[in-house]
Amino acid sequence: MPRTAQLRRRTPTIRRSKTMIPTETLKHEHDVILLVLEAVEREACAIRQAGKANAERVGKMIDFIRNFADKCHHAKEENLLFVRFEQRGIPREGGPIGVMLAEHEKGRAHVRVVAEALPKAAQGDRHAAQAVADNLMDYVLLLRVHIDKENNVLYPMGDRALTEDDQRSLAEAFAKVEAEEMGEGVHEKYHQLAHELAES
Repeated sequence: MPRTAQLRRRTPTIRRSKTMIPTETLKHEHDVILLVLEAVEREACAIRQAGKANAERVGKMIDFIRNFADKCHHAKEENLLFVRFEQRGIPREGGPIGVMLAEHEKGRAHVRVVAEALPKAAQGDRHAAQAVADNLMDYVLLLRVHIDKENNVLYPMGDRALTEDDQRSLAEAFAKVEAEEMGEGVHEKYHQLAHELAES
């Protein structure tokens, strides 16, 4: 089966329902992020081979990571979900929430290095290209393990602790983030970008 057909079959489509509990929404966003991570991994390998970065393509990846994975997805976790988990007895310090927050910061640090090194890497500076490739790959490895821990450890733990009212109020707060902080159509824009990166 051609690669584009395979991707079309497994690329996540937008699924946001009022009946979907908040962690299900976040898991679906994880699927979109994981798809882009495959493209990021391929790009890191291509940069290592060429000794040069494609500024436009890596720039799109940075855009997706900063505005979808971080501003939209991680913001919901950090400002809403994890706060409620903590209120229901899941510890931050010395517990899984603290680990997840530290990994969010590690990911941001990798992306900062990529953004700073990209202009020189695009001009063929091999040292800068290596920095871009290494930090892209480190980001991929970090996020894959991070997502697995959230999906299979923290989210199930948190869902057991949350009340029905918690779930309902979090779902409403997530919708408010989408509407007020991201803006109309922005979520859809980044799903489309994920498709574009995955298929190119």
